[in-house]
Amino acid sequence: MRSPCLLLALLTACAHSHHDMQHRFDDAEKWAKQFDDPARDAWQKPQEVIDALKLAPDAVVADIGSGTGYFAVRLARAVPQGKVYGVDIEPAMTEYLAQRAEKTQLANVTAVTGSAGDTKLPEEVDLALVVDTYHHIEVRSGYFARLPLKPGGRLAIIDYRKGQPMGPPEAYRVDVPQLKEELEGAGYKLVAEHTFLPNQYFVVFSRP
Repeated sequence: MRSPCLLLALLTACAHSHHDMQHRFDDAEKWAKQFDDPARDAWQKPQEVIDALKLAPDAVVADIGSGTGYFAVRLARAVPQGKVYGVDIEPAMTEYLAQRAEKTQLANVTAVTGSAGDTKLPEEVDLALVVDTYHHIEVRSGYFARLPLKPGGRLAIIDYRKGQPMGPPEAYRVDVPQLKEELEGAGYKLVAEHTFLPNQYFVVFSRP
């Protein structure tokens, strides 16, 4: 039997899916209990992640694969004069995020229903954060080449390392060398790499 932490990690990865893995998330209230479980904070370290990104208070940020808003609501508090777009392909998730933002009075959060090949972002962003989602995107070079970044904007990727106990099956994982090769092919350059997450890599790119 899988441990609760492993199950949570697997569910979190599925929640950020950008292609059909035969999972549906129509009952967002149900899944929120898993995705936003406070136990996740111990290994996901959301505040440390946000601190490492050094966001300006007026930054425009996209949380790609936002699910129920685990990172989106935290990002919104980090950029009080800015904007956060929570992008997901599941309409139930974007509806849940919109309602969550309203309930918590986070007026700077906008939920966006994207597609498998397009974020549908309405404007250029200073940062796009992609947590546990990169390995789900099928045509990654085209997807990220079309990502609307501002000049000097950054793309931050967090995903599960190979050989770690948490995360999707090994065959679905993308290691850092492959990720670097794919994103360099899409016009990106590695600018930072953080190593404080126990199960995931955390790399940051810019697109000159």
